Amino acid sequence: MYAWKGTILRVNLTSGEIKKEKLSPQDAKDYIGARGLASKILYDEVDPSVDPLGPDNKLMFATGPLTGTYATSGGRYNVVTKGPLTGAIAASNSGGYFGPELKYAGYDLVIFEGRAKKPVYLHIYNDEVELRDAGDLWGKDTHETTEKLVERHGENFKVACIGPGGEQQVLFANVINDMHRAAGRSGVGAVMGSKQLKAIVVRGTTGLKVADNQGFTDAVMRARKAMQEDPTTSEGLPTFGTNVLVNVINQSGLFPTRNFQESFFPEADKTSGETMASTLLVRNKGCFACIIDCGRVTAVPEGPYKGEGEGPEYETAWAFGAQCGVDDLEAISKANYICNELGIDTITMGSTIACAMELYEKGIVTEDDVGMDLSFGNAEAMVKMTEAAGLRRGFGDKLALGSHRLASEYGVPELSMSVKRLEMPAYDPRGAQGMALEYATSNRGGCHVRGYMISPEIMGVPQKLDPDVTEEKAAWLKTFQDLTAALDSSGICLFTTFAIGADEISAMLSKATGVEYSTEAFMEAGDRIYNLERLFNMEAGFTHEEDTLPRRLLEEPISAGPGRGKVARLDEMKGEYYQVRGWAADGKPTAEKLAELGL
Repeated sequence: MYAWKGTILRVNLTSGEIKKEKLSPQDAKDYIGARGLASKILYDEVDPSVDPLGPDNKLMFATGPLTGTYATSGGRYNVVTKGPLTGAIAASNSGGYFGPELKYAGYDLVIFEGRAKKPVYLHIYNDEVELRDAGDLWGKDTHETTEKLVERHGENFKVACIGPGGEQQVLFANVINDMHRAAGRSGVGAVMGSKQLKAIVVRGTTGLKVADNQGFTDAVMRARKAMQEDPTTSEGLPTFGTNVLVNVINQSGLFPTRNFQESFFPEADKTSGETMASTLLVRNKGCFACIIDCGRVTAVPEGPYKGEGEGPEYETAWAFGAQCGVDDLEAISKANYICNELGIDTITMGSTIACAMELYEKGIVTEDDVGMDLSFGNAEAMVKMTEAAGLRRGFGDKLALGSHRLASEYGVPELSMSVKRLEMPAYDPRGAQGMALEYATSNRGGCHVRGYMISPEIMGVPQKLDPDVTEEKAAWLKTFQDLTAALDSSGICLFTTFAIGADEISAMLSKATGVEYSTEAFMEAGDRIYNLERLFNMEAGFTHEEDTLPRRLLEEPISAGPGRGKVARLDEMKGEYYQVRGWAADGKPTAEKLAELGL
């Protein structure tokens, strides 16, 4: 096989047995790799009704065929499992350098089964694979863990690990690789913690082969040229990072504020990428084979929020900022650093604190319950609650379950701004109807990166759509969702799609693998993956009734700002979306659709 390594590593944590298996060429062709291939194996091998934190759930680290090549931004890998926060399928995408190193060691995928009797980590050096004791690492944060493992094994080893958040099974714990890159959302780190798996440390020297060297080089250079000419990938993201969106989204009137009670934050610029660039930014940083360099190395040099690390990214700056009514960028950065060190998701963390702040504002929880004033805008409380949740201390133990369970405990689940129990990110869907449909139908819940309709609705890429119109949004969203599913499976970064599309990606994939992926075949693979994920969720107990939004967004118009008077008009789009997808009126894929896709 070309581009794929052709080997799956299977690790039984209960017995300690480690096996190497051949990758099915047909599965590789049909599901590409990473998100798609691991989801196929999860569906085949795991009962969708399994307890996500039980030993029968499986955890997979999966690369794509373009991972580790010099394809544009080809440094991605996915962590796939059943997520404990949502109960739905979870595929968490991360960059950095860990994914390519796993590929160079000779593996397309690592499958973890069972549960270890004591904390362990997996050591991989090409063919040498063994489980080792992690007792001395348990309890340490992600930075300490990474530093100790690199010191122990050598500077060329790459590390993916969990922090205390994953160990204590915070339901939105992340896997952190390369110290600062996160496989986030859904709680994949909690699954890793439930298995008493602290880390994977890997070194690979086997290299990669592509089918057509010159053809692959030509396809990559065409893609790179397009990215170098695109203003988002050549100017906006390199200059200000993802946080360049703060002012754009706020001025468009869909910047969720104070737990989505409002959609415009007057102090937004204080938390923007432009402000970060002039205050906290140390330098840019890119992932493997990336020409965008959107990462931000930052530092707060002194004061109560002193710290250093990477970020905050746009979603994080929003979650700890406008969502909590906080305009202190140093406090936001501190909360971000804490999340990375403890290994917890910033979007869910910030939104869960915002939910708690609204509970406090309404008198449903009190200062006695929380242990401090939890009013909107209290930056100090926001930072303290972040640490308390990651360590499951005091009121933080309730926050560690996410906003849906928190609000439900107090009898007001409608105050959780989540879909399928996953907190929505930094775009109010009342101001962008395509995003309303995306949140409602995303296979992992309230997620923006499964079908980023902000691109056409706000940014005008690949063409400008009216964000207030519902017509034709179903077809647009299906295209974006299928493209993203295939792209995630290939091993390159979503941000490339601001400049390139299925034509360029399928060309790189074809020349790398030797398998002819036409644009249509590439998109069909995305459709197949999306439907497979839908099948897993439906067998896990989800129905079309969960394809909805919080009542606030459907019934309460935006009260002020550029988006004033708008609501999410989901009912105008959902039926059409099911039809475009080839699903029945109850949201189930039809027999004809499944046959078409070979499912």
